[in-house]
Amino acid sequence: MTDPRERRRQERNSSWTGIALTVAVHVCIVVVGFFTGLKYIYPPPEEEAMLIDFSEDVPMPVIEERTGREPKSAEPDPDREIELVQRSEGQVKGTELNEAPEATVGDKGDVEIPEPPRKKEINRRALFHAADNKTSKDTLAQQTAAEVTDELKAGHAVGTADTGKIIGKPTARLQGRSTEGFLPAPAAPGQNTGSVIVKIWVDNYGKVKKAEIDIEKTTVSDSDLWKTSLAAARQTKFNMKADAPVMQEGTITYIFKLN
Repeated sequence: MTDPRERRRQERNSSWTGIALTVAVHVCIVVVGFFTGLKYIYPPPEEEAMLIDFSEDVPMPVIEERTGREPKSAEPDPDREIELVQRSEGQVKGTELNEAPEATVGDKGDVEIPEPPRKKEINRRALFHAADNKTSKDTLAQQTAAEVTDELKAGHAVGTADTGKIIGKPTARLQGRSTEGFLPAPAAPGQNTGSVIVKIWVDNYGKVKKAEIDIEKTTVSDSDLWKTSLAAARQTKFNMKADAPVMQEGTITYIFKLN
């Protein structure tokens, strides 16, 4: 009889041997499968097949023999070309005659087209010269009335001073400001006619702080008219304006003419 210890030892060895063999077999299977799969990473291509039909119903293709010579093109018929040219010329002539039926043909074959008669222009201004003068006078009167209306709308007061023979007509211009009441009219002791331009400087309270004659634009050289114009300008009163400049510059024009 064997020793039980020896038996257990043999059984243990045999079990380890079986495990080792099993592992070796699995490793071999994996290695063989890996190398075998490298050959077929992609699916194998399909096999090409050729089907040959030996029946007599299929027509055989006709193969044409090619030669190095090209077929000669048909030569044009000169009589045919002359006939076509004559027909095209006849059609063109018929079209031109239909488009211009009123044209006349001269002795040399030139086509002459008559010019339409021109209408004579009448100078209506020469016929109605008097009416034209009346219209210009009416237009001038309307423009003068419109200028006076614009001055009144802008706050430019207009006044007159009657001294017998000479009248002074003042007009004030100050941007964004208007006069309070009528403008003082200067006296006109002399006999000179023309205009006196006075430069004025007005504060925001509407009072004229400074006045002087604009020599470049004044057309009267009478010193008396200058003095009376300056005195009237200093008496002019404008409306108050808080946002106005401390000294706002403007002008007052005095026109002297016969009454």
